[in-house]
Amino acid sequence: MGGDGNDEQPMKAFLAVTDNDWFDFLSRQPDLDEVNFWQPGGKVQFKALDRGEPFLFKLKAPANAVAGGGFFEHSSILPISLAWDAFQEKNGAVSLEQMFSLIAPLKKGKTVTVGDPIGCVILRDPFFFSRDEWIQVPQGFAKNIVTGKVFDLTAGEGAALWREVQLRLQSVTVRRFSEPLGPTYGGKTTVRTRLGQGTFRVRLTDLYRRRCAVTGERALPVLEAAHIQPVSRGGEHRLDNGVLLRSDVHRLFDEGYVTITPDYRFSVSDALREKFDDGETYRPFARTRILLPDEAITRPSRQFLEWHNAEVFQG
Repeated sequence: MGGDGNDEQPMKAFLAVTDNDWFDFLSRQPDLDEVNFWQPGGKVQFKALDRGEPFLFKLKAPANAVAGGGFFEHSSILPISLAWDAFQEKNGAVSLEQMFSLIAPLKKGKTVTVGDPIGCVILRDPFFFSRDEWIQVPQGFAKNIVTGKVFDLTAGEGAALWREVQLRLQSVTVRRFSEPLGPTYGGKTTVRTRLGQGTFRVRLTDLYRRRCAVTGERALPVLEAAHIQPVSRGGEHRLDNGVLLRSDVHRLFDEGYVTITPDYRFSVSDALREKFDDGETYRPFARTRILLPDEAITRPSRQFLEWHNAEVFQG
């Protein structure tokens, strides 16, 4: 069983040293679609896995067992404030203050602020085994490993570990949100994944290179992941149903005072001037082409943009 919605077996897994309190808190939360496995420091981005490959939780002593995992979706280095806003309790804490209390001891006496960076390993479809299902740690996982180790799932200890995980997954409800799109590349099927809300926000932030698609604004606290077709009106957390916008542009977009045309041009409604005797701040951007992600599959869908122009825009 893989995490990327196709029949291929994952080639590798990462067995990560996991905080027991983080695991215990999240294992008690019902129906999680995503979690943020955060790492203090925020200097090195996690790159050990491909999307959809398993990321497994190895609990610290005295538990010292493989107790669950998830499927790797994305990694990023984010300010603590953005990590909290995006994932809230899916960070493994009940509040931002508690998250601070978890990070502080790992900072070795340094003051923790909301703008401090942390590494974020974003996992979807997390699973947590009951204590009687915990798996013995492979012998090749040395006691002095601090963060984790990659295992080849096609041979040796890695294959044996993955068989044990698969046996237990048969009794765990794993949410599977992917649908194959084709074409293939590198021997794997290209997929469009229905994301959790937090993953949607972080992936859009990185896809747009942390800039507002319209204004080019780079100040992260005011950048927001906007749905083109809102979830409340049938939309989904899909990358092609989103665009990164500055908070004021996002608000105007949601209320139909601005839109993005199917040819990726920004458009401003005359209703801004008629209702508020204003709008001049946004008119310089009218008809300009928005910033787009490099991958075509992640760019705003023409279908969703046409919907917004027809159903929301006050043109």
